[in-house]
Amino acid sequence: MTPRRLILAAPALLLLPPEPARASAEAMAEALRAFTGGAAVTAGRVALEISPLVENGNTVPLSVMVPSPMTQAEHIRAIAVFNERNPQPHVVTARFSRHSGQAMLATNIRLATSQTILAVAAFSDGSFWSDSAQVIVTLAACLEG
Repeated sequence: MTPRRLILAAPALLLLPPEPARASAEAMAEALRAFTGGAAVTAGRVALEISPLVENGNTVPLSVMVPSPMTQAEHIRAIAVFNERNPQPHVVTARFSRHSGQAMLATNIRLATSQTILAVAAFSDGSFWSDSAQVIVTLAACLEG
């Protein structure tokens, strides 16, 4: 194709619909594997608080609390939040140390549609613990494409 034809064809490319972001449980599982290094995740020891019914997905408050003495021997290294239906399955990671005092994460997220939210905590002993919640969204947000 000559440069002239390429320039003449370029405006037609703008009319093509963009490729929508693909969100899936597999993408969330891959993001989780990246966070844990493939280690097993056990349910429990983490408290995820999020409303089970959300009217507007544009701003959804959530908090994650992990009880820990936060000592040199036992503390939380990180808390990560994942979702299965947003374009980006890894929402946020907060890092902690024994000097943090308390392992708590509070934020607002956007949700594209009804989905499962997963919070995972990395403990200093190398174990990973989690909590999950199913959230129903009546007005979607976070759509790409």
